[in-house]
Amino acid sequence: MDKTFDPSSYESKWQRWWSERGLFRAEAPTEKPPFCIMIPPPNVTGRLHMGHALQSTLQDLLTRWRRMQGYEVLWLPGTDHAGIATQLMVERQVEAEGTSRTELGREAFLERMWRWTEEHHGNIREQLDQLGASCDWSRERFTLDEGLSRAVAEAFVRLHSEGLVYRGEYMVNWSPGLDTAISDLEVEMLEVHGHLWHIAYPIEGGDETVVVATTRPETMLGDTALAVHPDDERYRHLLDADAVAVLPLVGRRLPFVADEAVDPAFGTGVVKVTPAHDPTDFEIGRRHDLPAVQVIDRHGRMTEEAGEAFHGLDRAEAREKVVAALQELGALVKVEDHVHNVGHCQRSGVPIEPLISTQWFCDVSAMAARALDGEEGRRLALVPESWRKTWEHWLGNIRPWCVSRQLWWGHRIPAWYTDDGRCVVARDEDEARRLAGTDDLERDPDVLDTWFSSGLWPFSTLGWPEETDDLATFYPTQVLITGFDILFFWVARMVMMGLHFTDRLPFATVHLTGLVRDAEGRKMSKTRGNTVDPLDLVADYGADALRFTLAALDVPGRDIPLDTERMAGYRAFGNKIWNAARFVLSRAGDGRVRTDLDPTGLEAPERWLLSRLARTEREVDARLESYRFDEACRALYGFFWGELCDWSIELAKPALSGEAARPAVADVLLTVLERSLRLLHPVMPFLTEELWQRLPGREAVHPETVVLAPYPEAHEEWIDDDVEVAMASFMEIVGWVRQRRAELGLSPREPMALHLECEDSRSAAFLADQESLARSLAHLETWSFDAPPPSASRDRVGGVVVALSIAGRDLAAEERRRLEGELAEVLGRIEKSAALLANEAFVSKAPAEVVERNRRALSELESRRDSLRAALEG
Repeated sequence: MDKTFDPSSYESKWQRWWSERGLFRAEAPTEKPPFCIMIPPPNVTGRLHMGHALQSTLQDLLTRWRRMQGYEVLWLPGTDHAGIATQLMVERQVEAEGTSRTELGREAFLERMWRWTEEHHGNIREQLDQLGASCDWSRERFTLDEGLSRAVAEAFVRLHSEGLVYRGEYMVNWSPGLDTAISDLEVEMLEVHGHLWHIAYPIEGGDETVVVATTRPETMLGDTALAVHPDDERYRHLLDADAVAVLPLVGRRLPFVADEAVDPAFGTGVVKVTPAHDPTDFEIGRRHDLPAVQVIDRHGRMTEEAGEAFHGLDRAEAREKVVAALQELGALVKVEDHVHNVGHCQRSGVPIEPLISTQWFCDVSAMAARALDGEEGRRLALVPESWRKTWEHWLGNIRPWCVSRQLWWGHRIPAWYTDDGRCVVARDEDEARRLAGTDDLERDPDVLDTWFSSGLWPFSTLGWPEETDDLATFYPTQVLITGFDILFFWVARMVMMGLHFTDRLPFATVHLTGLVRDAEGRKMSKTRGNTVDPLDLVADYGADALRFTLAALDVPGRDIPLDTERMAGYRAFGNKIWNAARFVLSRAGDGRVRTDLDPTGLEAPERWLLSRLARTEREVDARLESYRFDEACRALYGFFWGELCDWSIELAKPALSGEAARPAVADVLLTVLERSLRLLHPVMPFLTEELWQRLPGREAVHPETVVLAPYPEAHEEWIDDDVEVAMASFMEIVGWVRQRRAELGLSPREPMALHLECEDSRSAAFLADQESLARSLAHLETWSFDAPPPSASRDRVGGVVVALSIAGRDLAAEERRRLEGELAEVLGRIEKSAALLANEAFVSKAPAEVVERNRRALSELESRRDSLRAALEG
């Protein structure tokens, strides 16, 4: 083994080796219990970000763990065509060449899209390979591949035949930046510092006016009514008289309507009704049979209906011109600053425009009701459970899903139109011709929302609607690991679709990860310049260190602050294991890994090590079962660093060097190292394979690879509470001696004597048996139960009274002087701190956090004072 720990020397080697041997391929049908995870498909042309790295790490961890446990494991990879994102990328490229998609035409543009996809498709696999992903690439899927496209058409046709998919005119969220309708989930509400314009609307036939407040004066050009609350007595006379207002700048006559949707506390209590440009107004318009006048088009520009003075203007330009015209007319009463939320397109960042549009919709209300855990045995487990109320609220208030998009890249809606206006929904064009009775058909130009095909992902990727072996074996899947930010975009839709089409939940558990933030806890963004490429981290620290960091920081319900110092610490953890393995292999002699190890007859250090291993195996397995990856990593780190790499090797050194004879020391160390590497393998696959392959006798565990070696199950008979307690006391005493030696500035060879006084004979007998080991580890001249000399330094350690003596030195006096000196210093600091906090000027004027910090410091000093006094008394 190289002395230098260098992950880059072996990580890519093992990934190729595993792949060449097909170790990650799943078989169906199988006699093994199945375990399946679906990868949340990243965008086909994208690069993996830190969120992907986190989720891929956790998915791979579970995948490797279950594979080692004997499951038939399928981690199915794939990519999403990402309709909006991918089309935008290619459109920008085309525009940079001086043309556009409309100039190219649909067919030529789609050819360009496919070329782009094929060029970039391999990026995702390459990046996942560098992270150590154990996917079954033989089953890789793409949301636009032939099989998934067939599944999408089947799902659409079935939903249409059930009356759940329909085409109609409705208010949608229109993105002028993307030139398409988008769903409610793709609208991001952003706080905007705007204005509230108060406009006077004259009442026809008199001098009375009503003042209307609006945040969007440009839309007033499309007003078709004014509305008040039915119980608002201020305007009862207008309703009773069937009064009519006159729309300023336009002259349109506006009736007054009473509707409970009006908030009497907003503005003056009178609101303008613009059915073509506001969701609430649209509903009011439907209830009162009001016309809808569209004054803003799909590109965010004013239409002819807005009037000659405003036609063709951008929304923002029109607002300024409308306000100026109202001011000139004398109809602008006042302008107030106003902070409110405005919907923006999440993808383009442009404010959305509510528009009435003919679109395809899916009524998901019944599906949502099923997903709300209302049926026996269908409760979806959410980790963390704190997302339950949000989940139930969203599903309980769901609206029809607009599934059509005015794009070219995606699954084209399987609907055709005849010359006489009939619409035929079919699985393909041949079926459409048969149903329509004519060959003269025109296909719907729109494509489906990307999330429609993604909603089918857990079962369409396994062959649905066909009854395949894969579907029968691996569906439903066991767990989904994804970010909380797509709980409703994707998870809810998969659950609804899964229940509807297969009558089963697509997965039993959803583990929702937090966001990966920078070390200061800020959200990563390109504008801040704090984004991190996971592959850069792999290059700097190794994939294993990155994986361990992400898994260790995955605390349910919390975001992850990515601190590279912590990652450097986990790289050092890998270095620690590397060096420990080098030492054991160099000193093991003819020792071998044993599968039949029996603690009977072994000395206490070896029985302690086996007991601690068994306890760690039990804990790690339990933590993985409950998706507490952070706690599993904590247990692994603590065992490897403190108990195996530090104490066990130290305890074994005298026997391995021939100073003392202890049975099977090398066999125990190699066996524990081998089992520990298997235990660690799901988190750090590369390092564990590299080391595991070098262990003599590991062939008895598995002939080929740690990937397929059985995950270690705790030998309960190895757990020995008594030896753990006794060894803990022994190691604490040895540690105390080493610390005192350092405090006294003594070299390791300086002769020292330790005197012990135990409360019970059992402890005394155990410690007496460890005399040779203690003298070696602590460099003691004597380890005895004799009475100590008066000059000895005393303490209580590990439940034992210990006294340390050195010939010619009065350690008790030295210790007393040291403690007295430290106590004097602490008392002085207490006096100053107490005086500062007694100063009213300081307490009243200093920032609260400064005052609180000083109070905490005083409390800590007082605690240290008490412990020093107790030490002196002892």
